[in-house]
Amino acid sequence: MTMVSRPKRSGAAKPNPALKDLEMLAGVWDVEISNAAFLPNPRASVHARTSFEWIEDGAFLVIRQGSKASGAPYSIWLIGRDEGAEDYVALYVDDRRVSRVYQMRFRDGDWQLWRQAPGFCQRLKGVMTKDGKTINAEWEISRDDGKTWQHDFDLTYRREQKRSNRGQSRR
Repeated sequence: MTMVSRPKRSGAAKPNPALKDLEMLAGVWDVEISNAAFLPNPRASVHARTSFEWIEDGAFLVIRQGSKASGAPYSIWLIGRDEGAEDYVALYVDDRRVSRVYQMRFRDGDWQLWRQAPGFCQRLKGVMTKDGKTINAEWEISRDDGKTWQHDFDLTYRREQKRSNRGQSRR
């Protein structure tokens, strides 16, 4: 196999303009998971640290939720978008090794994620507060291809710190 090296770039990287609307998500958040039937005590809540980070010089946004060490559910989301498309694509994998593909929309503080899969559809509806410090969201599931929906669990994101520089990201 022949290895091909990439030419070195000069100057600062140019962030992906198709992801500009997601800049307000970048940073570290405390996420509270509540009203979840899958928790040992469904009335309890679990907190997990979540980071929204730019990778590959701002080409993608990666969301890292939870921690393998903390015992909280752990997942990774990779967000991208075709420059000609209205919606984002979110690739998901978690500590159970479940892999899923979601569609996503984030506009003016309204956040939607959804997945239409035979026998198991999911959707998230979330709203960011005007000050950008909190997102209140709810996951719903449907086991009849989207005809009826049931509450799955609630999420509350509280910003811990903000990162805004998309051009200087992980590689």
